Amino acid sequence: MLDVRRLRILQHLAAYGTVAATAEALHLTPPAVSQHLAALQKEAGTPVVEKVGRTLRLTAAGELLVAHAEIILAELAAAESGLAALQTGRHGIVRIAAFASAARALIAPLWQRLADTDASAAPSLRLSVLEPDEALDQLRKRATDLAVVHSYTVLPRNFPAACEQAVLMEEPVLLALHPRRAEALRLAPGQPADLSRLSDVPWLAPGPETSCHEMIQRACGTAGFVPDVRAAGSDFSVLAALVAAGAGAALIPRMALPETTAALSLHPLVHPVSRTIFTVSRAGTGKRPDLRRVLDLLHDAATVPGD
Repeated sequence: MLDVRRLRILQHLAAYGTVAATAEALHLTPPAVSQHLAALQKEAGTPVVEKVGRTLRLTAAGELLVAHAEIILAELAAAESGLAALQTGRHGIVRIAAFASAARALIAPLWQRLADTDASAAPSLRLSVLEPDEALDQLRKRATDLAVVHSYTVLPRNFPAACEQAVLMEEPVLLALHPRRAEALRLAPGQPADLSRLSDVPWLAPGPETSCHEMIQRACGTAGFVPDVRAAGSDFSVLAALVAAGAGAALIPRMALPETTAALSLHPLVHPVSRTIFTVSRAGTGKRPDLRRVLDLLHDAATVPGD
């Protein structure tokens, strides 16, 4: 019979990549991890890992076991969460990883809504503000329970195996200009803009480590030019402030806009680009009552700012 503890170790090896990292994550020694893997191979009756140079790689049997382990471990987590709720009257801790604008526009109101309900029964939240790739990596490593991530129409996203994702909302990407620049381009407020007319304009963009940076590169590339980026930063509110100061143009998802946009001239695109927001959790964990409540509240309350 397969040992669930060893399946957990194999799942962590698949996520962390090395015996040393797996041992650190599980608070074990590397020799102990290796012994458990050897015992799991005996239980399975076939190799589950193989050496490739100095590293270990999952075999086809190992990949199969990891896929099933995700479901088994999710069911165990749901059972543990349910027992904790019965014993303590609370609904456990939900760890959330979300990108900055989602943390501000979606998670902060969720926190307030939970605080306004019966605090003794509400889930306790833990938040990490992370870019989508980092959030999904933390989910894969079981370091978070829920990832709130995005993808763009010009930049689709791959999701990890054994995860469940649902669309939370969709929003347009808007061109932000200083009103004088918009007037020079003969663009009335709210009038759709053709990016090909802005090839000579200075651009303000998120840093190259972000998918938002790649979105702007692709949108401008489709319009036939490489943007001349004069300022780079991961905070869209900073970029919006620079636009308002006349430093250049920016493409900003609507949810990432500052609360006050009076100093900006905002325009949809002639060739629209949109951003889709997803909730992503490990397969089966949505049955946990605490995580289920968080997901339900997020999906019930999700609206596009400005609607």
